[in-house]
Amino acid sequence: MSRYLGPKVKLSRKVGVPIADTPKHTTKRQLVVPGMHGARGRRQKAYGIRKDEKQKLRFHYNVLERQFRRYLEEAGRRQGNTGEVLLQLLELRLDNVIRRAGFARTIWGARQLVVHGHVKINGEKVDRPSFSLSIGDVVTIKEKTQKLCREQMESIPGHQVPGWIAVNPAELSVKCVANPTSDQIPFDVNTNLIVEFYR
Repeated sequence: MSRYLGPKVKLSRKVGVPIADTPKHTTKRQLVVPGMHGARGRRQKAYGIRKDEKQKLRFHYNVLERQFRRYLEEAGRRQGNTGEVLLQLLELRLDNVIRRAGFARTIWGARQLVVHGHVKINGEKVDRPSFSLSIGDVVTIKEKTQKLCREQMESIPGHQVPGWIAVNPAELSVKCVANPTSDQIPFDVNTNLIVEFYR
């Protein structure tokens, strides 16, 4: 399966927002459009604005285009606002839950934890980052990786855990207690523009 292997900071610069909560991505220099004169003289049309909104979301959750379309189709089939359901589906991905819990600093670190087989769900090993969690599922980290996860948690001072998951730092476990709502997602994106982009 193909995936992006280039510099991650370039993705933040491309869309003009930090796609990861690390100093490398959040510094002012990284939020300026590349080039000597930056964004001067560049005026986006409706298509470009909608495309950038879509790319923001894709880069933030580290999802490929085909996979993203499948999430959008699934969100369209379910009841409720398509944009909000899309965000909910992306938030409930296993790699994202590990990032939100603070066990990894970035989505790429969380993905690596899962793929290398260090994560269990309800006592069973799961190595798919796209695994979708349900209410009541408990995610635990294997013993040999717990030291690394504790170091990661200490390296993110002031990290806020969203209300839809309950983290037990002593046991390094996360329980999904509710479905995430759009106001609990710490990433600003206009989902209406994304839905319009695909219509």
